[in-house]
Amino acid sequence: MSATDTLGEHEQIQARLQLQRADFSLDVQLELPGKGVTALFGPSGCGKTTCLRAIAGLERARGSVHVNGETWQHDATRTWLPTHRRALGYVFQEASLFAHMDVRRNMEYGWKRLPAARRRVSLEQAVDLLGLSALTQRMPQTLSGGERQRVAIARALAASPRVLLMDEPLAALDAARKAEVLPYLERLQRELSIPILYVTHSADEVARLATHLVLLRGGRVLAQGTPAELMARLDLPLASGDGAAALVQGRVQAWDAADQLLSVGFGGGLLHVATGHARTVGDGVRLRVLARDVSLARSHPQATSVLNVLPARIVQIAPDAPGQVLVRLDAGGTALMARITERSRRELALTEGEAVFAQVKSVALAD
Repeated sequence: MSATDTLGEHEQIQARLQLQRADFSLDVQLELPGKGVTALFGPSGCGKTTCLRAIAGLERARGSVHVNGETWQHDATRTWLPTHRRALGYVFQEASLFAHMDVRRNMEYGWKRLPAARRRVSLEQAVDLLGLSALTQRMPQTLSGGERQRVAIARALAASPRVLLMDEPLAALDAARKAEVLPYLERLQRELSIPILYVTHSADEVARLATHLVLLRGGRVLAQGTPAELMARLDLPLASGDGAAALVQGRVQAWDAADQLLSVGFGGGLLHVATGHARTVGDGVRLRVLARDVSLARSHPQATSVLNVLPARIVQIAPDAPGQVLVRLDAGGTALMARITERSRRELALTEGEAVFAQVKSVALAD
């Protein structure tokens, strides 16, 4: 039986939270999917961690918290569940494992304290999902940073939570350790129906993991929706800077082992992705296309080294860095973005509503 089958269907996470400090106030209203990964994203000090801690009951905010049919807080009825009575798993930046316990005993800590009737995730499932079978007898001090964090996630999961709260779980890891842990987080997203609230300031992690996105600024919700929608909105901070990118959902059409190219079909046509990793034809994939890697042409380019040339229509043009503009495009119902110079826009006389060809120089797999 899969973890998804074990845990059943979920509903929604609703939170209305207000908190006032001397130098900061939080005032948010959230209605989040009851499954998948919701990323809370924004700059340092915007309220991401405070929001997560308030949902967990670690911060006493005013308002209400409802998680998939359970009421954890409702001030109007004077309902308040302390943290230890909320069916949650919490993963911090640091793994904080019990140093005197081996990996298996760390994972058993919360699991043993649950009544048998509430054990919806077995230890074996947690071990399998996080790839820990070879590590169960190891002591925490013998593990790498990435391995310790995987154990911390498995320990939280073994407590059979109704929601997993993750507070920048990769922030303390170097690039190599992050690359080690990310595939396991993706697996949780695919195979579990447990919702995950994921705090991050990394746009790369949002692009790779999130199915829903909440942008926070100054303790308020700036916007919320799917990552593809919000990343392509030129009025939001995700569409600024060198990392501005669009997300494309597609399906694998072919794999060329000789040229190491994956062909992915989507509403706007076909994208060729240079990658050393084969994918099965028919698999759904998420692609990330950086705005800086997209150029525009009035007519279909001839004799070009760029493999990906797509017909598109200009939806919006907005100022970006000095001397540059961001252009939002509609490619068969999928949003793309191009960063070009103001001179190029002027010399091509580009205006909103016009048909163009988007030359996509590079495409990356986001998952």
